[in-house]
Amino acid sequence: MKIAAVIPAYNEGDRAGKVVEDALQYVDMVIVVDDGSSDDTAAIAKKAGAIVLSHIQNCGAGAATMTGIEAARQLGADCIVTLDADEQHSPEDIPALLAPIQSDEADIVFANRFGQKNRIPFIRRFFNSIGNMITFAATGKWVSDSQCGFKVFGPKAAMQVNLRMSGYEFCTEIVRECAQHHWRTAQVPAKVVYSEYTLAKGQSFANGVKTALRILLRSFLR
Repeated sequence: MKIAAVIPAYNEGDRAGKVVEDALQYVDMVIVVDDGSSDDTAAIAKKAGAIVLSHIQNCGAGAATMTGIEAARQLGADCIVTLDADEQHSPEDIPALLAPIQSDEADIVFANRFGQKNRIPFIRRFFNSIGNMITFAATGKWVSDSQCGFKVFGPKAAMQVNLRMSGYEFCTEIVRECAQHHWRTAQVPAKVVYSEYTLAKGQSFANGVKTALRILLRSFLR
């Protein structure tokens, strides 16, 4: 099974290189989608060993993820891992997330940051709970950590996934794809590291509300 890691990145020059190097220990190739960065993200990711694709302007996490998935498919990947470029996720967890795919028990695997003793700030727990409830309302499917970007798409899901939402709401769209395509799902506990930097990058309350409204509106219009 040929495995690709897809890493959307926006102004992550200080962190993307380490994530690429660590991920390459567990996958056959790493694809970094530089989403309109104004720093040296693309150059550093390429130097670390990644295949780099660049958006001319910032298009959003969903759009960058889909660009990477399409590239992975064209390069013959059977299995696609998605993770963030800010060192929040640990590539060391990739084998554990791959296991249900490799044993043919699941078509998609969701990392669960709440499945082990991670130090997660209250505000992130709160936003995740809201995101889970909105996702359930929009899709009818419950995922314990629906908003986490760390996932593994097995052969069926990697072939069928088609994201149309460009922002953070793409995480909910993936759960909807699970329901529509009847993908078998698994959830695996994973490490997460929060820092002042990653917390500052998170969505504000106002942006979170806008994301929620877009999710629900798109759900009802489909």
